[in-house]
Amino acid sequence: MIDLYTWSTPNGRKVSIMLEEIGLAYEVHPIDIGKREQFAPDFLRISPNNKIPAIVDRDNGMSLFESGAILMYLAAKSGKLMPKEGEPYWRTIEWLMWQMGGVGPMFGQVHHFVRYNKGKAPYAEERYLEEARRLYRVLDRRLGEVEYLAGAYSIADIATWPWVSRFEWQTIDLKQYPNVLRWYKAIAERPAVQRGYHVPNRQPGIPMP
Repeated sequence: MIDLYTWSTPNGRKVSIMLEEIGLAYEVHPIDIGKREQFAPDFLRISPNNKIPAIVDRDNGMSLFESGAILMYLAAKSGKLMPKEGEPYWRTIEWLMWQMGGVGPMFGQVHHFVRYNKGKAPYAEERYLEEARRLYRVLDRRLGEVEYLAGAYSIADIATWPWVSRFEWQTIDLKQYPNVLRWYKAIAERPAVQRGYHVPNRQPGIPMP
């Protein structure tokens, strides 16, 4: 049994989608970041960086924070959605790191400046929007070569897709990135993704272009 501490954000959805995909039993503990519950002492003991998501594995008592580390842990525990060796393994790690180091931080800045603070910092808005567009071009080129980021569906896709699902927040027209659009729709149709998207709270629905 996995205890999942999460909220309805792209990083939070990575882990709930992963848990649904691999079929591990889990219990959800909502951490309302709007109410600053991530700063509670009990949560700090699990997630020293005061960020969601975090997990506790009841099988061994291990706690983990950082969504990428959690995805790797769950893949290793279940033996699913991450190749075990060779080039497929490293392609999965490569694109997972691309998401962790690029897509997440840069798209997050777009959300901050463009969605929540529009007009306050025009230079920052343009800088992060242009970087988001560049990352979409990288993603589109890659998905023109392969069906999924590492070839087969993997934790690299699970890490990236929730951030792309906020394309409206990023003022991105997915129709301008046809390979991303194909990939996005295919993943959105997966039953596990549809279930995991609505953890911990049911949302209006997965955004569709």
